[in-house]
Amino acid sequence: MKVLLVTGGGRGIGAAIARLGAKHGYGVCVNYHNDATSAAQVMADIEKAGGKAIAVQANVSKPQDVLRLFDETEKRLGKITHIANNAGITGKSSRFADVSYETMRDVIDINLMGKLLVAQEAVRRMSTKRGGAGGAIVNLSSAAALLGAPGEYVWYAASKGGVESFTYGLAREVAEEGIRVNAVVPGMIDTEIHEKSTGDASRVERIRPSIPMKRIGTADEIAQAVLFLLSDQSSYTTGSLLRVSGGR
Repeated sequence: MKVLLVTGGGRGIGAAIARLGAKHGYGVCVNYHNDATSAAQVMADIEKAGGKAIAVQANVSKPQDVLRLFDETEKRLGKITHIANNAGITGKSSRFADVSYETMRDVIDINLMGKLLVAQEAVRRMSTKRGGAGGAIVNLSSAAALLGAPGEYVWYAASKGGVESFTYGLAREVAEEGIRVNAVVPGMIDTEIHEKSTGDASRVERIRPSIPMKRIGTADEIAQAVLFLLSDQSSYTTGSLLRVSGGR
């Protein structure tokens, strides 16, 4: 069975990826940090639909947690073959001069270091040069990496810029080791992150006029892009960024 690890899989885009992955025949590990209730609901939804899923708590910015996450997933589901490297936070919206060190540190740790640690462990286990069978990794970036998010959270944009550079570099490094590495770049998506993480519930409607398609994207639309890049339909694609942003 193909096994998909979705970091930050309990809510929003991660939950949509987990549910769609199960529909595509993956056994799914729904990773979460704090919200066990949401992760359990995603797992229950998958099982109710006839799929197989587990939920595993881990802070992806902690090396020991990442190792435990992989070990537990492989013990319960089998070898991890695919990764949706999704976990991310923004911190409260503010001008850069006013953001705290702690907020910047947390965002960089989760959004960038977390992806580095998860991908590193994946490569160690998937690389054909290390005895693995290959696999696919999709990192989740953000349109903010290009737009910069001035006045909102430039530190978040910086973390996502790092994700994109990392995607390019790692893809080339492991291209001969049976591992494909790509990224999906969501634009404005209708999830609870805008209110719960940024503290700016009005942000979605404020940004809408700047989107060429004049509408907000859905988590399911991002999940479709991620599943495409994970699948054999994209077998000759690595080091690519797929922008799903309504033209923004």
